[in-house]
Amino acid sequence: MKFKINNIDVDYSVYGEKGPWIILSHSLGCTKAMWEPQLEMLQKNFRVIAYDTRGHGDSGSEGGTYTLDLLADDALGLLDHLGVDKVHWLGFSMGGMIGQTFALRYPERIASIVLADTTSAHTATPVSMWDERIRIAKTQGMDPLVQPAINRWFTETFRNSSPEIVEPVASMIRSTSVDGWAGCCAAIASIHTTDRLSEIECPAMVIVGEFDVGTPLSAALEMHKNLKKSVLVLISNAAHMTNIEQPTQFNRALTLFFNAFK
Repeated sequence: MKFKINNIDVDYSVYGEKGPWIILSHSLGCTKAMWEPQLEMLQKNFRVIAYDTRGHGDSGSEGGTYTLDLLADDALGLLDHLGVDKVHWLGFSMGGMIGQTFALRYPERIASIVLADTTSAHTATPVSMWDERIRIAKTQGMDPLVQPAINRWFTETFRNSSPEIVEPVASMIRSTSVDGWAGCCAAIASIHTTDRLSEIECPAMVIVGEFDVGTPLSAALEMHKNLKKSVLVLISNAAHMTNIEQPTQFNRALTLFFNAFK
């Protein structure tokens, strides 16, 4: 389904028939399809909204630089369209950055927040690196960005043993629009919420992969330290894409956290 929000068509799907609402916000270079390993489990007890961030998947894009405020407002528009007053936020990487921004802008609309393989300030990936990724996309297209991302996102063992799982993720990156990639890279490069995380009053869970180099354990610990009501979960034998590389561990963490809200 699609709905026009802030001048673009946002593509979304709704799953489940009962329970509180959860919204799923995906990683840069992915689509709502990245949540497939979690959907069956979540929709048993929740109504689930999965959507494509602007410039990704089947959502529209605009040129220019995006901001995290804009991306958070896209999500707000979707919730308003669906008549959802309060939501549990499950955000992955970029989606976690959007979620932090959303929680700070609209605290009355958020019941809990899960921040998976994300950060509140870029230390491992400086702004210059994001600028370079934007330059490559604009001058060479998305193809040169695919394999470096895959190498960061999955351990070598998983890449070699499960190419049938890794390749669809590579296809998502490859199909991301240049405008969407560049706009979102600029938005997430500016993340600097660390000093404000203590303002987030809702329960939180921070998840990080053991071998995540882009948003490493140090970033997760910093968020955990600054959030008032948080738990920290380390996913073993996983790099960045913990929900795909180790779905059993990831889903167990979600189940334990969300059991309090059923």
